[in-house]
Amino acid sequence: MARPIAKVQIVRDYIKKHPKQKPAQVAKALGMSAQSLYKYRSQIKKIETREHEVAYVKTRMQARERELPITMIEEDSVNHPAHYKVGGIETIDFIEAKGLNYNLGNVVKYITRSDHKGNREEDLKKARWYLDREIMKQHI
Repeated sequence: MARPIAKVQIVRDYIKKHPKQKPAQVAKALGMSAQSLYKYRSQIKKIETREHEVAYVKTRMQARERELPITMIEEDSVNHPAHYKVGGIETIDFIEAKGLNYNLGNVVKYITRSDHKGNREEDLKKARWYLDREIMKQHI
């Protein structure tokens, strides 16, 4: 017996096929309320974030299985500065894997490089500035 397709998958498939449609149009086409659509879109974002994280982990595991370096990075102070690679993963790879927005990505960036770039206090203040900005978005 075939397993029924979950409503969230129907919404996801429809949005992929019609990426330029506005939420109201999508809701109407699928016969649901805008509130329901937003609930499903929230679930889709979580699913896609998990899928991205799983794909990222699989890629890293495959690289380890082949006994190859995860990333072959030449010393480059513009594209791959040393303070971004501390801990074996570039900060941007972590930020993208977690699906962080601009403000939260900058929080992670400034915190992770604070002990390695030269001015710890300044980087921590910058991280706090972006975190405060993100918190303020919740009150708007």
